[in-house]
Amino acid sequence: MIALTTAWGLSREPFAQDVPVKELFPLPGLGPFIDRFDYAVANGLSTVITGEVGSGKSTSLRAAAERLHPSEYRVISLIATSGSLMELLRQICIALGDPPMSNSIAKMIALVRALLLDIASKKQIPVLLIDEAHLLRLDVFDQLHTVAQADFDSRTLVPIVLSGQIALIDKLLFHTSKPFASRIVGRSHMEALQREHMADYLAHHVSIAGATKPLFSADAVTAIHQSSGGMLRRAGNLARGALMAAVIEHCPIATAEHVRIASTEIM
Repeated sequence: MIALTTAWGLSREPFAQDVPVKELFPLPGLGPFIDRFDYAVANGLSTVITGEVGSGKSTSLRAAAERLHPSEYRVISLIATSGSLMELLRQICIALGDPPMSNSIAKMIALVRALLLDIASKKQIPVLLIDEAHLLRLDVFDQLHTVAQADFDSRTLVPIVLSGQIALIDKLLFHTSKPFASRIVGRSHMEALQREHMADYLAHHVSIAGATKPLFSADAVTAIHQSSGGMLRRAGNLARGALMAAVIEHCPIATAEHVRIASTEIM
């Protein structure tokens, strides 16, 4: 088995998913999203971040959320499913450590509201983050605002941040989603990286992995950018595959040919 760390003299695996937030590559869209995130949280509103598969939206959500100090905020982080509103309410209860105890939506909404109010009574601000939110059903969006609002819409109990693929916007534009969509104050979209940003992205990741010299030739960077379409996850997989192919051929640097080989081995 080939170990990239040993072969390239690295201190850790390059392009790993668990990169600490402080070492994340500063994506062009990250700063604007964090600004919208902060505004929504501070004002009890909602915001949305979208992007294609592997564009960095979930990583951006993690980066924004990690800035919330646990003494001031209670982050409720969920991964959406295609289940009903009842399933979402159960997820919230479980995330808050309070087992769901009813099959009545009305009782479950009341329970979730009570849990959110309890958090507020402890001088914390609850923040609900829902990743893969494009999976949510339309009937969930139809009633999602009822979870976040107090009686007579007098105040917001929890700001909600949604992250998902572009289909999420289509669902929010549906007429039954308007009660919730009207509470959204900002929309961020993670664009594909341009070629110059891709070069910086690759250099950044091999640097934090311990590389002391370039590991990709200029034509390899171009090949990774073209083959990945600027999408981070695919670019990372291509980069690792190219490094592996270069090791097998005993090459001192990964080239476009190694990227081509890697592209035949990933989906």
